[in-house]
Amino acid sequence: MRDWNLRRLRERYKLATAAPRPDGVFESRWTTVDGVRLHCRATREDPAGRTPVLLVHGLTVSHRYLMPLAARLAERHPVRALDMPGFGLSGDPAATPDVAALAGWIASWIKAVDEGPVAVLGNSFGAQVATALAAGHPDLVRCLILVGPTMDPSAPTKLRQTWRWVRGLPHEDPGQFPVLLRDLADAGLKRAWRTFGIALDDRIERRLPDVRAPVLIARGAKETVAPQSWVRQLDRVLPRAETAVVPGAPHDANYTSPDELAALVFPFLEAELGE
Repeated sequence: MRDWNLRRLRERYKLATAAPRPDGVFESRWTTVDGVRLHCRATREDPAGRTPVLLVHGLTVSHRYLMPLAARLAERHPVRALDMPGFGLSGDPAATPDVAALAGWIASWIKAVDEGPVAVLGNSFGAQVATALAAGHPDLVRCLILVGPTMDPSAPTKLRQTWRWVRGLPHEDPGQFPVLLRDLADAGLKRAWRTFGIALDDRIERRLPDVRAPVLIARGAKETVAPQSWVRQLDRVLPRAETAVVPGAPHDANYTSPDELAALVFPFLEAELGE
């Protein structure tokens, strides 16, 4: 068990739960896309001449658990943490979208706010959506960071994937758990369960050869959901990729280990964006 600092836990929780209120760095923005009102947590003042970094959340969660990393990335880049349709503070679509539909919604949002092309960072299921965005809309994505990408086919059932996640919980920031419960309440159990099935059926490795943007694949050193063997498999099929291990980090490195993750992301962005 990590040595948790109470002040640090409170700061992360405050960042995660601030929306829709503005704080010193971020504000909430809404954009209607295909009839659905999408929520984005965005930096209020953007560094000039820098490519925006779009953060894509994972399964049943929202922008909230991305905010500790967002705060670090905002030191150098404009940051946008988007709630996908049906999650967080975004509106509900008529049906539960699959991976391709979610990527299409994000593509339409990028065009609507006129901020592309962007750097995209996806955690867990968000990595699946991010790769679909890059493969289907290459003009909108400059580079990709995949953090703990799912779904490893060696654990092909909901039970086995859930057990992997449960095994990693002792390494996660305990302040994250009320945030995750709030996200689950926003999404609803039915949408969460259906999206779990969609994520499990999606074969990310089959579309990776079509991703032309440079990619960084990162996994936590204490990761239980995305093992190193799975990362190596993804690395082999990507045309332009590199891998990294986030020291001491679990699956949700963006919440639990934002400093360590940012230390890997910044050099990658600098090298690929030239900024």
